[in-house]
Amino acid sequence: MAKSNQFIKQYFGNKKEIGAIAPSSKFLRNRMMAPISFHSADVIIELGAGNGVFTKEIIKRMKSSCKLFVFETNELFFELLSNEIKDDRVVFFNDSAELINQKLSENGIKCADAIVSSLPYAVFPSEVKNNILDACVSILNKEGVYVQFQYSLNAHKLLKHKFTNVTLDFTPINMPPAFIYRCRP
Repeated sequence: MAKSNQFIKQYFGNKKEIGAIAPSSKFLRNRMMAPISFHSADVIIELGAGNGVFTKEIIKRMKSSCKLFVFETNELFFELLSNEIKDDRVVFFNDSAELINQKLSENGIKCADAIVSSLPYAVFPSEVKNNILDACVSILNKEGVYVQFQYSLNAHKLLKHKFTNVTLDFTPINMPPAFIYRCRP
């Protein structure tokens, strides 16, 4: 209950960073993980980790040699996650997802196999959305997947413009119900 209260406080205090009033459900979590080939992924990126619902699931599923790079701009969530999760395979950044290329390059990484995003594009300025998605497209390998959830269809046109193949899924069992985009280069 304490984590839910923190989430709600962050939502009302930072609506330009936090797009959800409650943490994601297990149904959304499972649909977000479904397109990722965990047995072969060497590098996974998470954008907008929030309280770590997806982060913890990715860690459970990824192989021992995989690296997870987590971007979270909210100071409280960043501190909570980086203090709670002690796994040598995970690197946390308290930076914008616009810096994906720079941060991964600093860690000797040239491409990613999967990107999991919880970023609330509906509240981002167009320039920021475009910068983030351009960075995602440039770092994702040819067989990779970008998985994004949103509470509306407003990002559909933008994602179709950035990625070659975009499929849409939906889960009503989430607060609020969510659309899941599965995008491939």
